[in-house]
Amino acid sequence: MKFKEMPYKRPDPEAIIQLIKDLTERLKNAKSFEEADAVFLAYEEAEKEADTMAVLAYIRQSIDTRDEFYNEEKEFWDDFGPEVEEYEQEWLEAMLSSPFRRDFEAKYGDLMFVNAEIEKKTFSPAIIEDMQKENELVDEYDNLIASAQIPFEGGVYTLSQMEPFQDDPDDARRHAAWKAKGQWYKDNGEQLDRIYDDLIKVRDSMAKKLGYKNFIELGYYRMERNCYTKEDVEKFRAAVQKYVVPIADRIMRAQANRIGVPYPMSFADESLKFRSGNPRPAGTPDDILAQGRKFYDELSPETSEFFRTMLDEELMDVLSTEGKMGGGYCNDLAKYERPFIFANFNGTSGDVEVVTHEAGHAFAYWMNRKRIPSEYNSPSEEGCEVHSMSMEFFGWKNAEGFFGPDARKFRYSHLSDALTFIPYGTMVDHFQHIVYEHPEYTPAERHAAWKELLDIYMPWEKLDGEIPFYSDGEGWQRQIHIYEVPFYYIDYCLAQTVALQFWAMIQKDEKAAWERYMAYTAQGGSRTFVELLKHANLRTPFDEACLREVCEIATAWLDGYDMTGIE
Repeated sequence: MKFKEMPYKRPDPEAIIQLIKDLTERLKNAKSFEEADAVFLAYEEAEKEADTMAVLAYIRQSIDTRDEFYNEEKEFWDDFGPEVEEYEQEWLEAMLSSPFRRDFEAKYGDLMFVNAEIEKKTFSPAIIEDMQKENELVDEYDNLIASAQIPFEGGVYTLSQMEPFQDDPDDARRHAAWKAKGQWYKDNGEQLDRIYDDLIKVRDSMAKKLGYKNFIELGYYRMERNCYTKEDVEKFRAAVQKYVVPIADRIMRAQANRIGVPYPMSFADESLKFRSGNPRPAGTPDDILAQGRKFYDELSPETSEFFRTMLDEELMDVLSTEGKMGGGYCNDLAKYERPFIFANFNGTSGDVEVVTHEAGHAFAYWMNRKRIPSEYNSPSEEGCEVHSMSMEFFGWKNAEGFFGPDARKFRYSHLSDALTFIPYGTMVDHFQHIVYEHPEYTPAERHAAWKELLDIYMPWEKLDGEIPFYSDGEGWQRQIHIYEVPFYYIDYCLAQTVALQFWAMIQKDEKAAWERYMAYTAQGGSRTFVELLKHANLRTPFDEACLREVCEIATAWLDGYDMTGIE
């Protein structure tokens, strides 16, 4: 069945609630494990049906935020989700207190109960209205971003469509593009500040109603942190400042020298990796997808079957179009046991990374789509990002196919970008800790905090006011995750550290690296992040030596890379 043929029907809210209540009572009254397990499996099926409808509405609304029907359906799910949570919590409580809990653990493992205990800490009926308000604010931000129309050189572009201009080799054109995009954010700055201000207040309100000092603890529970703490993240942050920032600074100094601009660089100059231009995909979007098919056909039988299914069933929407939500994501349609990829191709190297990154997520789900319970289809978010960021490095196998003559540029910029990204991603997380520790901050104080962090994590950026918005410490407003999913962004940094381990393995023995990747991926979400790494014989990012070692190996590779003929 193709994606467009998947039927959508809004369920009856009362019927869903009644079904959950009935199943909860049946679980409580079960006389044997066999009876209790049958009820559990019935709950799983009901949850898949409802979740699939919610995901269909979300995907179709994000493809065209002007679609009135799916806008209304998205609003329905935004309101209904918090309302049904109360009854889902009663189900979780019945599972946790079941006399057959040990039998469930023996059959399915104990992680589902560990996660259930965490989920209990994220909800009370007292915060339903706050949760609905939070959803409304996130939708307002998404719709504002999707509505952007930026006049440039006689045309009008969305935010995603502006990106090719932002790394144009022509200095004047590139700087003009950055200023035009920054001006859109400036023009909408008051609304962006107000939305985030309201989000912080409503999240802080939820946390305090649940008995927490501030939103940080609640935010960690909502991200299902089940094997590491805020203190572990702080240690990782310190290691990033100690090992990665100096290396990233070296990379950026070399870039400034290579493209012939002063150091520190302006935001517009930072985006230009090579004076002759950044690596561009070879061919059209259809050509990129065809190369994706070639890459996955050659990688393994499993990846070949997976990607051909994605193409045949039209489970990807990748073109950047008017009214489309920004960014990219992978989601799963549990009823059909299919993933879906959403993206915004714009002619940059990021188009290829969609075919590796988002497809990395999708492949991991594909491999685990039949797991029971369904929550074991995928691990927590940092575990998921290992799938995607590591698959990007396996994509080097087909770099010539994806990039043609720019393949050598791509390999160098991809690895250097991986190293320079970690400080940025860590800074995003650090920023969120600051603003949720200080919910009373004004917008101006938040912008000032971002500027201070730029000095710590990205000293190569020039803050002289050349490009307003970015130089004024407002650049964090571009980062969708800050608005939508608090504390998500550190997951990318942790995963990047693991992905660099895979990169190092690929340089030595690609076949052995793939076997290790499959060993990691095949576990699905059946273990915590740290345990997934342990069972695949990978090092945890919370070990300072891990970050130090991958930085040293990657830096040596970059220093020794043959740049002959690359300008």
